[in-house]
Amino acid sequence: MTKPPAPPEPLSAPVFDSHCHLDIMVGDRQASSGDPVAQAAQAASATVRGILDDARAVGVTRLVTIGYDLPSSRWNAEVATAHADVHAGVAVHPNESHAATPEVLAEIEELAGRPEVRAVGETGLDYFRDWASRDDQHASFRAHIEIAKRTGKALVIHDREAHDDVLKVLAAEGAPPVVVFHSFSGDADMAKKCTDAGYFMSFSGPVTYKKNDALREAARVAPAELMLVETDAPYLPPVPHRGKPNAPYLVPITLRCLAEVKNVHPDRLCEAISDNGVTVFGEW
Repeated sequence: MTKPPAPPEPLSAPVFDSHCHLDIMVGDRQASSGDPVAQAAQAASATVRGILDDARAVGVTRLVTIGYDLPSSRWNAEVATAHADVHAGVAVHPNESHAATPEVLAEIEELAGRPEVRAVGETGLDYFRDWASRDDQHASFRAHIEIAKRTGKALVIHDREAHDDVLKVLAAEGAPPVVVFHSFSGDADMAKKCTDAGYFMSFSGPVTYKKNDALREAARVAPAELMLVETDAPYLPPVPHRGKPNAPYLVPITLRCLAEVKNVHPDRLCEAISDNGVTVFGEW
């Protein structure tokens, strides 16, 4: 079994993890044989309370757990109900958009109306994988945009190799007041476009990867008042833990990388991100 990464030095100011998948981490959703990261995470036999305690020990005091299909959305909403330091997002992931039937979307909207659910997502477009047709992805994305607007919740976007089309759909449909690009993967030009539109950009472990100079430049360009930090746990662990399961307690590594890129003290960035969290997800 892969040994979990050692905890990093605790932050001296609190921050939160804007995007993770608790259901995968604790094994309430069975990992497929093609998902070794999830299998490794589940082998650690984590519990929600244990994940929260480990995160709090290093200054990560709250988190947002994100749905990607109807069962995970239901599960995450229930966990957010049971834990005051957890918010939830609900949606059908673009890779699962063939399953975004009217009945499924109606229940997603019902879940999105619950007070512990603060986001509609992750939704969007994924042109890296072909698990769902582009027609299905676009239709599902448009439907989620409307759900976010009707429920008044933040829209959390999965954008993989689809930057231009994601921006075009948002412009054509009319974006909701709060939009978050989860695990932002664009370059500086994309960051400027998001800044001009007032979209939040959430940075994850890949910003620490040696070859990702363009992503670090995007982080440098992004204004602190539009930045979030996340793990996408159990995926996308930061350096030096690539190949191991990610977890919210590793947020400090990514946060410190972002602070260095932006030449600000980590405490200042923590404060800005925490303020942004209230703007995006509401009061805790």
